[in-house]
Amino acid sequence: MIGQMLEGRYRIDAPIARGGMSTVFRGVDTRLDRPVAIKVMDPKFAGDPQFLSRFEFEARAVAKLKHPSLVAVYDQGIDGDHPFLIMELVEGGTLRELLRERGPMPPHAVRAVAEPVLAAIGVAHAAGLVHRDIKPENVLISDAGEVKIADFGLVRAVAAANTTSASVILGTAAYLSPEQVTSGTADARSDVYSFGVLIFELLTGQVPFTGDTSLSVAYQRIENDVPSPSRFIAGVPAEFDELVAKATAREPGHRFADANEMVDALRQIGASLQLPAYRVPAPQESAEHLSASYRTVDPDDLRTAVEAPVREPRTAQPMQHTRVVTAQRPRLDYGAPDGYDQPQQMRGAHPAPPYRPYGNDRDRSRRTVWLWVAIIAILTLLVGIGGWWLGFGRYSAVPPIAGLDTDKAIATLREAGFETETRPKASDTIPVGGVVGSDPSAGAKVTKGSTVAVLVSNGKPRVPDAKPGDSVSNVEQLIRNAGLQPVDAGEESNAAPKGTVARLDPKPGTVLPMGAQVKVFRSKGSQPVRVPDVHGRSTAEAVQILTAAGITVRENRSQFDRSVEADHVIGTDPTAGKTVQSGDGVVLLVSNALKMPSLLGASVGDARSRLEGLGLHVQISQLTRSDASVVISQTPAIGANVEPGSSVSLVALP
Repeated sequence: MIGQMLEGRYRIDAPIARGGMSTVFRGVDTRLDRPVAIKVMDPKFAGDPQFLSRFEFEARAVAKLKHPSLVAVYDQGIDGDHPFLIMELVEGGTLRELLRERGPMPPHAVRAVAEPVLAAIGVAHAAGLVHRDIKPENVLISDAGEVKIADFGLVRAVAAANTTSASVILGTAAYLSPEQVTSGTADARSDVYSFGVLIFELLTGQVPFTGDTSLSVAYQRIENDVPSPSRFIAGVPAEFDELVAKATAREPGHRFADANEMVDALRQIGASLQLPAYRVPAPQESAEHLSASYRTVDPDDLRTAVEAPVREPRTAQPMQHTRVVTAQRPRLDYGAPDGYDQPQQMRGAHPAPPYRPYGNDRDRSRRTVWLWVAIIAILTLLVGIGGWWLGFGRYSAVPPIAGLDTDKAIATLREAGFETETRPKASDTIPVGGVVGSDPSAGAKVTKGSTVAVLVSNGKPRVPDAKPGDSVSNVEQLIRNAGLQPVDAGEESNAAPKGTVARLDPKPGTVLPMGAQVKVFRSKGSQPVRVPDVHGRSTAEAVQILTAAGITVRENRSQFDRSVEADHVIGTDPTAGKTVQSGDGVVLLVSNALKMPSLLGASVGDARSRLEGLGLHVQISQLTRSDASVVISQTPAIGANVEPGSSVSLVALP
């Protein structure tokens, strides 16, 4: 695709990176003469209307977000077989490339990476968006030291595609939350879990779970907690262990509620540890830097260069994240912040350096504090050891049951000493009747003999029932319980009390994909409105017009009007132009007129049957009393509106 123009505007200059579903190129917006990053999706998505619809929706949603650490989305479209996304070009590299060059990070560098990215994700969480694929490859570091997060919404778009198998794990296995693995659900707390794993990797240089396949890696987190980073790297502060532990709790309710809450906790840690300010270095040998050298090369020459064998130490293939070298290079360190005396053991190329980012006086003070903490802990342990010993045997871990059939799941829990109950739970991936998981979740320590719920899939989630006047917080929780994402849609006039739910969109009962958004409109109370004129409208049109004005139809009342055809509106009570409170009801006066059919040429018997079937009385003038006589005249005329129960006169011969 090198040298191609997308939609006659975006020129593709050089490849930066390739993934399983897309390729990222360096390019130029020729209309604005602006360098851009172009993400081109796999051609298999071009013919999938569900993917294209979700792709456009997610691009619009992300483009509305404003934060310096969010990669800006400029445009999206499809050119032939190539759906594409136009984004801000971050000249630098990825966090993955930085970790490969320099290894694990000291705490002040971790804070410098995590704080701006969490703040940016928090902006998205506040808008009802979830990233779903947080990993080092999606964190970009510019040459100016800016840290940004990219690729919001792409996982949701791919999940909506018909070409995506239901058995595919969407997201990167090493960073998925337990609920993403078991049920496919994801909310702001799922991003918090993934970011906790990311911080673990920044501190230790490795991910907490490994395995032979993506599936085995993903399922380990269902049974196991993320370990403390200090078990792998000496000197990691306890505050960072606690941050990772809370962010990666297996039960979503035990984590930070969203990225905003997590970044607040990180800022408190930075203040308490007096972590110095730090500028994050961009990776030196990044794919983006390599792509810059190809910008002015002829497309045919570029293909030759990319396909040529490696001859020089600094040559790399542009669509690989790793760099091919012919000589071993020493690993760089992160360097000390300005005005900060970094201890000697943190310098150099040691692959897993111990962290000592504090002065000697602070170390002595901390040792004194920990000595007193240890003494108090020992005394507390001596007092409480008896009670702990007596109570320990009463608890047992909930066994894993996800993926079992209901009977086997119940039997497994009862063998472990628990009572059981079944509860429905929505799932995009587990077939109806299959077990999604348990509540409390697998691995939780609970009292033996207590009740554990078996969560049985009832299919895709539905918008829960909610009535005007219901509590907003309660309705939002019902939406979350259904596997959906509530979004504040603002206020509108309604008869419901101010601040309560006015309505939901989509309406209750609508089937949606897992994690889809449900707009919650809040009532701002009644407002005076004029009753619109709906005379002559169909009943459905009239109801729509009145509802849009904030007026409900409390009753349809039949009435005869010779000038208005059947099932059309004569008027309202109160009448058009009157002022009522929004949410008040009006009576809709609907015409019950009958349209006079054509009976000319019909037999008297047929004519009588048709008219009496409409509820009309029949008067016939004829020479002989015979049902075979032919109707030659009728009153009222053909097409006239007549009142139900009225009389119709026919003249027949012979």
